[in-house]
Amino acid sequence: MKTLTKEMQSAITPNMALDLLKEGNRRFVNNLKINRNLLQQANDTSDGQHPFAVILSCIDSRTSAELIFDQGLGDVFSVRIAGNIVNDDILGSMEFGCKVAGAKIIVVLGHTKCGAIKGACDNVSLGNLTGLIAKIKPAVDQEVETKEKRNSSNPIFVENVAELNVSLSVKNILLKSTIISEMVKNEEITIVGGVHDISTGEVKFFE
Repeated sequence: MKTLTKEMQSAITPNMALDLLKEGNRRFVNNLKINRNLLQQANDTSDGQHPFAVILSCIDSRTSAELIFDQGLGDVFSVRIAGNIVNDDILGSMEFGCKVAGAKIIVVLGHTKCGAIKGACDNVSLGNLTGLIAKIKPAVDQEVETKEKRNSSNPIFVENVAELNVSLSVKNILLKSTIISEMVKNEEITIVGGVHDISTGEVKFFE
């Protein structure tokens, strides 16, 4: 598998970028990962990198973007934070990845059985985690289908909140970054949300 060059990155459209991630996830689910020489890729990218995607995902050890999308060194910018929430530093990183470095897609990736989501569902308060959990609470409040057992003991409630949290993160990115919203409007990039099923490895995109 060739390491991405600037020319290869420039030839990728936003839709093609999404297809590359979908194809990679299918390989991951079917245990058919591409054979890569990672040391060679390290050498190839030593003077520069040209990733085609920015992926915001959770710190969960089971949700490595490079693995679940079967990508190599130099292919994706990976931004990880508990609960895949958005803050100013993450927005700045995304703006760099797209406007400066040329990535063609932003993916906000949640996952099933997320501990941060469960914490928000249970109103957890713990040091600096309290402020992070507060950024997920709007998704908890917007989940209106569940009338009883609105806590982490209800798996349906947890997964509903996880999906809403992804959608809210996408909206926050577009609302708080004029650079990204303009790039999306001009069809220079696209932004999508998705949820990774940690049991099957499959990613469901919200397009």
